[in-house]
Amino acid sequence: MDSVYNIQSYLSQYRDHYINLLQEWVQHPTLSGEEYELQQKIADSLKAAGLDVDMWEPDIELIKDHPAFTSERKSFEGSPNVCATLKGTGGGRSLLLNGHVDVVPEGALEQWEHDPFSGLIEDGKMFGRGTTDMKAGNVALLAAVEAVQYLNVPLKGDLIFQSVVEEETGGAGTLSAIERGYRADAAIIPEPTEMKIVPKQQGSTWFRVTVSGISAHAGTRFEGISALEKSWKVYDTLMSLENERNIRLQDPMFKNIKIPIPINVGKIQGGSWPSSVPSQVVMEGRYGIGPDETIEEAKKELEQALHRLEQYDEFFKKYPVEVEWFGANWIPGAVDLPHPLVDILTNTFEKTQQRQPVIQASNWGTDGGMLTQYAGTPSIIFGPGTTSMAHFPNESVELDRVFAFTEVLFHTIIDWCGTPENNA
Repeated sequence: MDSVYNIQSYLSQYRDHYINLLQEWVQHPTLSGEEYELQQKIADSLKAAGLDVDMWEPDIELIKDHPAFTSERKSFEGSPNVCATLKGTGGGRSLLLNGHVDVVPEGALEQWEHDPFSGLIEDGKMFGRGTTDMKAGNVALLAAVEAVQYLNVPLKGDLIFQSVVEEETGGAGTLSAIERGYRADAAIIPEPTEMKIVPKQQGSTWFRVTVSGISAHAGTRFEGISALEKSWKVYDTLMSLENERNIRLQDPMFKNIKIPIPINVGKIQGGSWPSSVPSQVVMEGRYGIGPDETIEEAKKELEQALHRLEQYDEFFKKYPVEVEWFGANWIPGAVDLPHPLVDILTNTFEKTQQRQPVIQASNWGTDGGMLTQYAGTPSIIFGPGTTSMAHFPNESVELDRVFAFTEVLFHTIIDWCGTPENNA
């Protein structure tokens, strides 16, 4: 870690500026399709910092046939990506800083204590949708890049900043950037990890299961077969499969996570009339995928588990459970350990924070898996946000942690990309 560059002084001088900037970003409700105005402001900031800026709307025709493409949008009009490059002097390693600007809907307003897009500051925290997931991380990326410029750090390797769209619906923004040619020797994605270093992450995909029954009048329901009752067996099978898959996952980086690769049924619909036995129940959910397995392998295991139901219930032979895969995918990702970027992050964390970082896997997905698998860019997830606050009412981020993260990131950039002084 190079002590020549006084990042602490810079962050102290510009602390209020970056807090105000984060508040402004949060006050832009960048739901899917509503990102343009904020993305333009981010592009303007990067141009003012002297970076070469590329802003474009992803072209569905160029990415729709890619195996990682899952978006159900017909167009990305109004949803541009912003990528900016700070060219190095040569001879160093390149680093990609990737963050998504889109946020999930605010949900039930009555569960919020304040306006979800207020950016209210209270007790050292900023509240609002997107604070922790992941605009605080994105502001910190920008702060680190601007500090490199302000402090005249002569990086040898290229530094690439990305503010992408559509992460929350499967990663079409990052996929478009990959197809546009953006790659690096490694990447850092500041998703909300509470400054834990995450080299491995599960993936996930959405599934739809259709369970059949035989309709009958409610008064003689014994003459029908309830799809609801059959769906209980299906649900029990899914939960048994979840247990089997997690017992099998012996990776020590998941040891502190209660359910590393969960199976969640999030939506159930069935029946057509209160006085009729339901002839169909449809369950939709999210299927967790381990970092060292492919999506196709994981899908096959679920399909086979449901197919085995006919061994225990003759009804499923005539009316087999239907399985569909739809909607979003998040690609699993794993960086081989030891990895030099993990070592650098660990060292800079210890020196700046005076404690050892937690290094573990995550049980949620990001665009990191896509970058690792499809761009040859090993990706580490490391950010200031509060993990439990992501997608929650009263989402918030601790402001002090944002600046602590920025300090770690700044020194990591120098050590990874290299300067003439440290000859990395």
